[in-house]
Amino acid sequence: MATEQTKKGKKLKALLEGDVLLSPFLQRHLGLLVLLFAMIIAYVSNRYAFQQEQVEIQRLRTQLNDTKYEALARSSELMEKSRESSIQRFIKERGSELIIPVQAPVELKK
Repeated sequence: MATEQTKKGKKLKALLEGDVLLSPFLQRHLGLLVLLFAMIIAYVSNRYAFQQEQVEIQRLRTQLNDTKYEALARSSELMEKSRESSIQRFIKERGSELIIPVQAPVELKK
């Protein structure tokens, strides 16, 4: 029992002092471990960039829909204001001297 505790204590001491990094296994595979950590960092940064682009795409889609609905509303409002009955009502409300012609326009020839 005491030997197990001393082994655990030595392992912990070796880990804290950095002796683990000097082990032959880690020295042989140091290049592979560096490559593995570099790939993990690249993966995480790539995923973050992808998520940021998705957020931007969603924001732009929302903005596009809002702009489409606003353009549709303005188009509808313009059509309503340009109708003959709306123009007649507008003229009467303003008390203008304009009158609506009864006859169709005639083209005069030279």
